[in-house]
Amino acid sequence: MSIAENVKNILSNVDAARAASSYSNQVSVIAVTKYVGADLAREVLEAGISHIAENRTELFLEKYDALKDLTLSSNLTWHLIGSLQRRKVKDVINLVDYFHALDSVKLAQEINKRAEHVIKCFLEINISGEMSKHGFTTDEALENLTELSNLENVQIVGLMTMAPFEATDEECAEIFRKLKVLQMKISALNFPNVPCTELSMGMSRDYQVAIHEGATFVRIGHEFFRGIE
Repeated sequence: MSIAENVKNILSNVDAARAASSYSNQVSVIAVTKYVGADLAREVLEAGISHIAENRTELFLEKYDALKDLTLSSNLTWHLIGSLQRRKVKDVINLVDYFHALDSVKLAQEINKRAEHVIKCFLEINISGEMSKHGFTTDEALENLTELSNLENVQIVGLMTMAPFEATDEECAEIFRKLKVLQMKISALNFPNVPCTELSMGMSRDYQVAIHEGATFVRIGHEFFRGIE
C-alpha cells in the first residue's frame, strides 16, 4: 500500500461513516505525524490532506519548519493535540491554528496572554474518568465557562476526548455520545467566545465510530502509514 492509497481508503471510510450517521457534519481529517519524519508527512499532505497535527511542542516546531513551504503555498492547517506546559506556550502558540488539549483555566490564561491572534481551542474532557488522562470533568467544564469566555484570545470551538485504548466499539460509542450531549449543552448556553460547535474525537482505531456519533474532527495517525516501511 502507498500513502496515497491509504489516504484514499481513509477518506472513503470517512464518507461511509458520515452517510451512516444521523448527523450531517462536515468532518476534517487530521494527519497525526508524530511517528514519522517530515518526508512521509509531506506525502500525506500532497495526497490531499490539509490538516496536520503534532502532540509535542518540539516536534511541532520541527515539522512546521520542515513543511513551511507547504504552509505558505496552501491552506495547510496546523493542530497541536498534546498536553502543553504553560512555560512552552510562548514558543509555539502563535503558529497553531487549533489547540486540542486545553485542560485548565491557568493554561487558557497563559494562551490568552501570549497569543497574537485568536486561538481556536478544544476543551479536553475526561469523559471516561480514567485517572491517567488529563482534562476537565463534565462538571468542571461547565463551572469554568464564565471565566473562559472572558479570554479574548481564546475561542472554545468545541470539546475533545479520547476513548480508552482497550474500549470496544460499543464503549467508544457511549463515550462519544456523552461528549456530544455535553457539546450541545454548552453550545446552547451561548457564552461569548464559546461557540462549542465542534467535536474532536476518534483516532485510527475508532474514527468511524466517532463520526457516527457526531465527530467533526478526527485525529488519524498510523492508518496513513499502514504498509509503509
